[in-house]
Amino acid sequence: MVSQIFTWWNRQTVGTFLKTLFTGKLVGKDQFGNKYYQNKRNERWVIYAADVEASKITSEWFMWIHHTIEKPPLENKKSYFWQKKHLENLTGTENAYKPNKIKKNDNFKKYNVWKE
Repeated sequence: MVSQIFTWWNRQTVGTFLKTLFTGKLVGKDQFGNKYYQNKRNERWVIYAADVEASKITSEWFMWIHHTIEKPPLENKKSYFWQKKHLENLTGTENAYKPNKIKKNDNFKKYNVWKE
């Protein structure tokens, strides 16, 4: 609990906890377990289920939290066959995207040396 008082990376600070407790109304949850809140002044915020990582917010909830749309997204929204499931930003991890040339050839240079 002490670490949660002073650090925001443990999901929420004391200020956010108190704001959520006294003025927050739970609006919904996404498939990752993130909880979305709103108060009477139309302020919107998210309490992350695990690590605090902004890329864990799906595009629908991103639009809602930034006041692009007024109504919260529905959980059973129709999706198309060509739509991919949301993934967080994997840059810097082993699952980061690497083009096929880099995977197959370890000596692949990303640049050409300039010769005079």
